[in-house]
Amino acid sequence: MGDLHAAIDIGTNSLHLLIARVNERGAFDVVTSEKDQARLGSGSGDMRELSPDAIDRGIEVLSRYRQLVDAAGADLTAVATSAVREAENRSVFLRRALAEAGVRIEVISGAEEARLIHLGILQALPVLHQRLLMIDIGGGSTEFLVGQGGDTIDARSMKLGAIRLTDRFFPDGEVTDGTVVECRAWINHLLTPVAHELRPLGYTTLVGSSGTIENLAAMAELRRGHAPNTLNNVTMSRSELGEVIADLTSHQHAESRRKVHGLDTARADTIVAGAILLDQSMALFGCDDLTFSTYALREGVLLDRFHRQHADAIDHLGDIRRRSVRQLAELFDEDHDHVEHSTDLALRLFDDLQIRHGLGAAERDLLEAAGWVHNVGLFISHSAHHKHSYYVIRNSDRLVGFTDHEIELIALVARYHRRSAPKPKHVEFAALEPDDQRVIRVLAGLLRLGIALDRSHDSRVISASASLTDGEIVVSITATDDDSLERYTFDERKGLLETALDSTIRLL
Repeated sequence: MGDLHAAIDIGTNSLHLLIARVNERGAFDVVTSEKDQARLGSGSGDMRELSPDAIDRGIEVLSRYRQLVDAAGADLTAVATSAVREAENRSVFLRRALAEAGVRIEVISGAEEARLIHLGILQALPVLHQRLLMIDIGGGSTEFLVGQGGDTIDARSMKLGAIRLTDRFFPDGEVTDGTVVECRAWINHLLTPVAHELRPLGYTTLVGSSGTIENLAAMAELRRGHAPNTLNNVTMSRSELGEVIADLTSHQHAESRRKVHGLDTARADTIVAGAILLDQSMALFGCDDLTFSTYALREGVLLDRFHRQHADAIDHLGDIRRRSVRQLAELFDEDHDHVEHSTDLALRLFDDLQIRHGLGAAERDLLEAAGWVHNVGLFISHSAHHKHSYYVIRNSDRLVGFTDHEIELIALVARYHRRSAPKPKHVEFAALEPDDQRVIRVLAGLLRLGIALDRSHDSRVISASASLTDGEIVVSITATDDDSLERYTFDERKGLLETALDSTIRLL
């Protein structure tokens, strides 16, 4: 029969719930699905803040979704995208969602959002072996991805979305010839560099997803005289899109636009901005036709959760995540042997001390990732490179497979791999919950010791192990050469882990 899984997608415009039964092959049958337009990103000053009313609407919807999930007996993964990702007060929404609706939300990066959408699309269309360009138009952002064979070749998330563009150029849905021209020029300004970088990758198929593109495809189909039961795998040409846009923009006000055949009336104010964005994207990326996928982010989230649960337990850090971490490390840090060996030593200590620190596989993943990228800040400057590493990791779009929160923890572990220990006055550290603060202290403390034991950068300390003796942590090492520098550095840097574990550490 398969297991029941649920996914909630919290977007700028809408919230979606999907509950499905997933079999051992990863195929699924939908049990129920829900969609509610909460408009989290409306009227928020370019997505910088979630309004109290928007938060209330979101919590109300999430509470109802939680009841449906519990009634079905499904496990739940909830992700939030652009509106929550960019909001300065997002912690208010996240805490209320957990406390009042019982929903723990993972805020995902734009690159991760694109990867998950791609995963969903691959379940809906026979495009696995094609080099495809994916476009997903949301309310606050648009994701572009070039992929093939299930792999991401390149991905970009742009702060262009139907609601964001409507607020800027078509307030209240009012459209004029002048604002249409201005909107097209703005989109071209932002997308031309991205198109210049992605077009040489040689994609052959354009796939679109999201409610905006779905509604545009539906209107195009109706103009052909078709009313299919599903729009999945329906193709729309750019010329057909142009006819739809002409029809939409012939109505200056949203109220009269609601009469357009096939238009979702709830999108009457934002559809023009979304349509222009799609049209300009197709032009810039050189695509004459688009194929629509009914599967998108929520399906990708559900399938990603299933795959993680059924992955080989030995390979803690999944292939997609490991590959993205190593690519980032190799892009900015040339000393690959050192980061690999020091990370390996830190992981051995993590495993040996598991009974003392009580952390699990998820935290081990974070330590491995942070170990691989802790030195990427050297690309900017050696001075304070630990701080530069935080910035590079936190702002990179190359880490896929991780949630935004996981990326923040990875970045902070890397930031504290040297120099100052975490302090309450450090803004990013202070923003964490107490449990996460402890995770940072433990993982950064372990990473410091792994790095210390390869201070000579030549892997002379070939192994390390740890044990507990009368409450004291005893570390033993095996070296092939003089290890006096490693021993000195170890003693110098063990303080953070001693404090985190409330234990003395002695090196034999």
